[in-house]
Amino acid sequence: MSSRQTSSSPAQSPKRSRPGSRDDYRAFRTIQTRWMDNDAYGHMNNVVHYSLFDTAVNCWLIEQGVLDLKASQQIGLVVETGCRYFAEMAFPDVVTAGLRIARLGTSSVRYEIGLFRNDAAESAAEGFFVHVYVDRETRRPVPLSAELRGRFSTILIG
Repeated sequence: MSSRQTSSSPAQSPKRSRPGSRDDYRAFRTIQTRWMDNDAYGHMNNVVHYSLFDTAVNCWLIEQGVLDLKASQQIGLVVETGCRYFAEMAFPDVVTAGLRIARLGTSSVRYEIGLFRNDAAESAAEGFFVHVYVDRETRRPVPLSAELRGRFSTILIG
């Protein structure tokens, strides 16, 4: 087979991920969609998914008492993101964001978020982002504080 040809064998085809269930997540937040979330195609625009991920994570951090937007010495900077889409959502859907921690590093954390449309048992979209925690002033990575690590461990999977 030349370098220009491609194989269609199932072994080389990427396998499509399956949506997760609510049982796969540890913390939840309900978020109302807005009229402006719909795009020209009549469904929620892909950029809104990322906004919902960010809202779910940061609200959880604030509720846990480990993020003060103006005064926290350690802040998380996003260094990587991703999303897989399984089903459409649109205004006036109510979205439940499920949250879990998939990996805790020395100065980083990988959040995984599932977005569930209305009462659906399976996620409409699943995403992740990685925060590297840095000193607010120097913007240099710092080890996660004991308080952060303790809060993260409450929603850590596997």
